[in-house]
Amino acid sequence: MIWTPGVARAARRIAATAAVGGGGLTALGVATYGLLYAQGILARRVIGRPHGLDGPPSDGVYGDFAGEPIRLAMLGDSTSIGLGMTDPADTPGVLIACGLAAVAERPVRLVAVGVSGAASAELGEQVDRALNANPEIAVIFIGSNDITTQTFPAQAVRHLQKAVRRLREAGAEVVVGTCPDLGTVRPLAQPLRWVARRWSRELAAAQTVAVVEAGGRTVAFADLLGPEFAANPGEMFGPDRYHPSRRGYLQAAYAVLPSVCTALELWPEPRPARGESIYLAAARAAEEPGAEVSATRVAGRAMGPHGRWVTRLRRRPGALPHDA
Repeated sequence: MIWTPGVARAARRIAATAAVGGGGLTALGVATYGLLYAQGILARRVIGRPHGLDGPPSDGVYGDFAGEPIRLAMLGDSTSIGLGMTDPADTPGVLIACGLAAVAERPVRLVAVGVSGAASAELGEQVDRALNANPEIAVIFIGSNDITTQTFPAQAVRHLQKAVRRLREAGAEVVVGTCPDLGTVRPLAQPLRWVARRWSRELAAAQTVAVVEAGGRTVAFADLLGPEFAANPGEMFGPDRYHPSRRGYLQAAYAVLPSVCTALELWPEPRPARGESIYLAAARAAEEPGAEVSATRVAGRAMGPHGRWVTRLRRRPGALPHDA
């Protein structure tokens, strides 16, 4: 377990640095970049290449319902496009679109603009393409490549925050799946696995701060797939032992769907009895798979003594169907 107060301080530091510019090194220090790079090369040799460099084409209208389609945009990295899958029905975007259609009883028009290998710095171009579809809801999966490309955390969250803010200003609700725990990836050796885990969670916490400040909400992937990966690595990981399998993508879609439905006011917005400081809530969420963080008010105020008030919902996706 990562020490939450330490992650909270890292998230605050990264967010502050992002606001004023600069690199924003984490507590791990610059020396870890060289270690991550060297062992990352070795891990890539072990991982190899997945099947193809793109997911299957998934743009289209989903749900056999009448009415005007809900417009959904999917942005992010290889996990957003279902890299490794051959059937569009197995990609996160289509899984979310079909689930959303069933809840809304309306068709959903999906446009997937994610790019394999994308880091947060490349979200701007994806937002340009997504806005052409005038989305009502945008889902972003991002963060892993910011770790593997040694992007300074403050730079990564600054690009993410800008992307979320542009989407919100265009009228779209935004849900971000934060950086997953790369410490669950089997080909990574120690001490890289420990470094990747700590770094992933610090970045996820900082992403939450940035996204909520920009008007979006986050869902923590953390080690969402970790326990099932550990128990069933052949089922949850794809052939490259890095990207999820069909069941892995389904689990990620299950985690995000409730927040998508809530953002569109298709489900009631549950409110815990009390709000939390954004930094501590972000750090705790980074350790709780499926946790959602969104802005709230306490006594009519958006800001508290330690930053913005937020709610942290412990959404935990249920067990996957046996035939999934």
